[in-house]
Amino acid sequence: MSIHLVGGGRQDAPDGVAYRAFVAEATARAAAGGRDVPRVAVIAVRDGDGDEHAAKLIEAIAAGGAIAPVVTAGGLDDEIPASAFDDVDGIAVGGGLTPVYRDRMAPHADLIRALVGAGTPYLGFSAGAAIAGARAIVGGWRIGTVEIAPEDVSEDLDQITVLPGIGLVDVSVDVHVAQWGALSRMVAAVEAQAVDAVVGIDENTVLIAGDGPLRVAGAGSVWTVTGTEQGVLVRTLGADERGTGR
Repeated sequence: MSIHLVGGGRQDAPDGVAYRAFVAEATARAAAGGRDVPRVAVIAVRDGDGDEHAAKLIEAIAAGGAIAPVVTAGGLDDEIPASAFDDVDGIAVGGGLTPVYRDRMAPHADLIRALVGAGTPYLGFSAGAAIAGARAIVGGWRIGTVEIAPEDVSEDLDQITVLPGIGLVDVSVDVHVAQWGALSRMVAAVEAQAVDAVVGIDENTVLIAGDGPLRVAGAGSVWTVTGTEQGVLVRTLGADERGTGR
């Protein structure tokens, strides 16, 4: 089983690089159940454009291989039924407002952890990646009166906000790092002891966590921020390094 965390981003012509490993795992799971094409639950929680967002996510994933999407697209106030995850070979959770995704997915956290533990791969795109941690950074751009990141990363929240995530990975996760300037929020969150450690993922880039070493694929880097006795340590994992620090 693996957790595939994509830092968001759109490509005019999707190349599938960040999604191939997820599709390969879902396909293998489907084959074990007698299916040629994997059924993938695609979750989109949006303000009026859920179907459009789901379609774009499906296009990006399908560039990495054939899937049979099972779409649940709802509004910001709509609940996600547990049946959305029935009889699927993979789970893909899309992007949008991270606090909303966290609230809608939280009732299914135990179910999702059980499915992933039994071998169903999980793919989180943007918000879907951010909520994967045990402690999720769901938004905010200030600590007290101090601006610690661009307001664009705020998710409509003023103060940096950390809530229980769905618990697929031990560390917290941030996304759109290089593109939206989220690295400073990651550093501030660790420095303020709001979280112990954060991994941040650039757009069109995936961090794959599961059995064996961490893997990175795609166009950008994965950033790690941890606290030490000497202060905050920032490192990157490059897509061409397959798990070695740079």
